[in-house]
Parts: sequence; structure tokens; C-alpha cells
Amino acid sequence: MMSKNSAWRLATGGWRKRPRPERAKFAPRSSRLAGRASSESRIANRESRLAPMGALVLAVCALLGACRQDMHDQPKYRGLRSSAFFADGASARPLVEGTVARGTLQEDEAFFTGKIDKIAVKDLPFAVDEQVLNRGEERFNIYCSPCHDRIGSGNGMIVKRGYRQPPSFHIDRLRQADAGHFFDVMTNGFGVMPDYKAQIAPRDRWAIVAYIRALQLSQHAAATDVPGGDPTRVPERGGGDRAPEKH
Repeated sequence: MMSKNSAWRLATGGWRKRPRPERAKFAPRSSRLAGRASSESRIANRESRLAPMGALVLAVCALLGACRQDMHDQPKYRGLRSSAFFADGASARPLVEGTVARGTLQEDEAFFTGKIDKIAVKDLPFAVDEQVLNRGEERFNIYCSPCHDRIGSGNGMIVKRGYRQPPSFHIDRLRQADAGHFFDVMTNGFGVMPDYKAQIAPRDRWAIVAYIRALQLSQHAAATDVPGGDPTRVPERGGGDRAPEKH
């Protein structure tokens, strides 16, 4: 007994035989050879394009293979860590006795400390000229005047705002003090004054000492110390004197 679908297909010709597709005809031999040559050419072109990429991949693999962790994982001590290797148990080793860091050999005791055998030197360790005084004035105004003011009387702007007043450079004790005393105070500090050895080089400290001496002389100069012998006269450029103006 036929099903309804089978009967419908028989009635409508749905089971009619379909024609078989024709067999593909073979191309001529010359065409097949040309196609094979074209295919080989495409393969060759593809290989030529891939060759540089392959070389690049090989180079990257070689570099990655050379990257090792030896420098990262090397045996070492971090700062202030203990060590079982050394007898004192410390990984940081003390300097060899007599070691001097490069650039810090200070053979001239007077120049670098202001003292000889722990006694302050009386004079500067080098000759003073106008250039030294100009340099000393510049450094003094930068580092010293905030407390000592521009003439060294100890009434700087920091003092006016509550800082402890330093002694005036013009008192007898400091006028008679050795040059090495001022250098030592700048180097090591004194009382509430901090040291300035990190901010001011040794030669500049001596230049400041020279300028302090000039300030002391300026406040206690005699008439004979003034050119022309008359402190009320002001030398003019090009020669001649004039009286100071009154305000």
C-alpha cells in the first residue's frame, strides 16, 4: 500500500528519472601544462613573500632564546642584610683603612679645615684680590645675609621674624677672631647655626671670610684708611672728590 507522499510523487512525476550530468571533458594537454606552470608560479611567489617573514621569526626566536634571567636572579645581598659568610654577620663590608674617595683627598689641612693641629689659622691660605672679594660678597649675600644682614650686624630678615639673633661681626671678640674660626663655623656649624659645607665649597667659604674682614674694616675704618684721608669725601670717577649728598 502506497503512502500519500508516494502517490503524490507518482502522480506529479516526482519520481521521474533525472538526466545524468555530462562527464567533464578533459582539457587539452597544453592547457593542463600551462595551468600547472601557473600554479607553480603562484606557489613560488608565495614562498618568496614568506621567506623574509620566516627569517624574522627565526631571528626573534634566537633573541628570545638568548634572554636569560642570570642578571636578575644572580646571588647578591641587598643593603644592610645579614650574611652567614662573613664573621661579623654583616653583608656590608667596611672600607679598607686609608681609603680616600676620588676627588676628596684633602692634604692641605689649613685650606680644608681652617686649622693646623686643631688650632685655627690666623690668615687666609691664599692671597686676596678683588675677584676673591667679589665672590665672597656674592656668596655672603646668598647664604649669610638672611641672618647676619648685608653689613654683618646680625639683623637679617630671618631674625626679624623670630630666629635667634647671631652676634654682630663688629664686636671686639669677632673682630679679633682668627680667620680659621669663621671658616670652621661655616664648615661645622655653631650653636643654632647649621653647617654650610654641603652648600658652599671650601674656596668660597674662604672668600666669605675675606668679605667678612672687609665688612669689619668698613665699620671701623680710620680716616687714614680712606683714599685722600677724608672719609667725608667720596671719590669720583675720573679723579676729584665731591661731598656726599645730604638726604
